[in-house]
Amino acid sequence: MSHPEHASAASPIQKGILDVATVQRRLRAFSDARGWEPYQTPKNLAMAMVVEAGELVEIFQWMTPEASTRVAGQPEVQRHLGEEMADVLVYLLQIADRCGIDVAAAIDRKMALNAAKYPAPADAANATLVLGANGKLVVDEGPAAATAPPSGA
Repeated sequence: MSHPEHASAASPIQKGILDVATVQRRLRAFSDARGWEPYQTPKNLAMAMVVEAGELVEIFQWMTPEASTRVAGQPEVQRHLGEEMADVLVYLLQIADRCGIDVAAAIDRKMALNAAKYPAPADAANATLVLGANGKLVVDEGPAAATAPPSGA
C-alpha cells in the first residue's frame, strides 16, 4: 500500500512522530480519489488487515527465533518488514477512523488495564514467564517469591 506518489513534504511523519489524525485524513483522501470508500467497511478493512498480518508473519515463518532478532542488520528484510508493517498499520488506522476510535486513548487505556493485570515484578531481573495452572503465561519472580505470602493473605 506504500506508494512513492504519497511521499511529500506534508508527510504526517516528522522526526519519528506519527500524526495519526493526519494519516487518517490522507488515507480517506486516497480512498476517496479512487472511489474505494463504499468498500472500506470496518469488516472488509479488518479482513484485509489480517491478510497483511499474514504477509508480515510470512517474513519470519522459517526464521529461528534468534535469526528474527537480527533483522535490523538486514536492509532488504528490514525494508520488506517495514512495508508489511505499514500495510497492517494503515488498515488498523482506517478501522479506527471508521469506528470512531481514538487510537492514542485506546492505547493508554489498554496499557493501564495491562499494568493492573500484569504488575511489574519486584525484581524484574530475576523474573521469568511461566505457564500458570490456568494455562496462561504468568510472571515467576524467582525463589524469593516462593517464600512470600500470597497476596491478600
